[in-house]
Amino acid sequence: MTRRHPPPPASVAPVQPVRTLRILLVRDPHDADPLNVETIRSGLAQAGFTEVQMVDADLRLPDVITAQQPDLVIIASESAARDTIEHVCVSTQHAPRPIVLFTDNDDSARIKAALTAGITAYIVDGLRAERVKTVLDVAYARFELDQQLRAELDATKLKLAERKVVERAKGLLMQARGIGEDEAYKRLRSMAMERGIKLVDAAQRVIDVMA
Repeated sequence: MTRRHPPPPASVAPVQPVRTLRILLVRDPHDADPLNVETIRSGLAQAGFTEVQMVDADLRLPDVITAQQPDLVIIASESAARDTIEHVCVSTQHAPRPIVLFTDNDDSARIKAALTAGITAYIVDGLRAERVKTVLDVAYARFELDQQLRAELDATKLKLAERKVVERAKGLLMQARGIGEDEAYKRLRSMAMERGIKLVDAAQRVIDVMA
């Protein structure tokens, strides 16, 4: 009798570990009561965030951000001090990331100023540890959407700028060679293909020579 061997176990794809978010918790050094900071830290711990560093909003902040490269910045400021907000936003302007502000200040002018400066989420009063994760999830989603919209806008502006370059080059060729628009475009396209460059680059070379 032939003995049947059990089939080899099916290979299981290794589970890719989920990258832990690096969070920088920025404390307003002018706050008299650090209660909000401890509540936020408790909420982060409950949500499973382990890579959390706390720092004051002072002159060292840009260096800390450069060294730590946090994925998300949280500001705890009772009064939503303008200097603290601007200090954080300026420190992150070259590498945008979500910035969440927890505060007790519900002044509409201060809220508008903070959002204009670059704050992603402005959370007023009623801070509870169990709400921290939800707030961060919403802030991160909004930040990613804003970044996508900015990228699309930049791409649209670039296409418009390139189109203007091509149109100008066509006009120069039409005037100098006495040809029509279609023929000028064909010559630009041929130049681009022969030299292995983009159409806009070929157009720019025509402008540099003929303008």
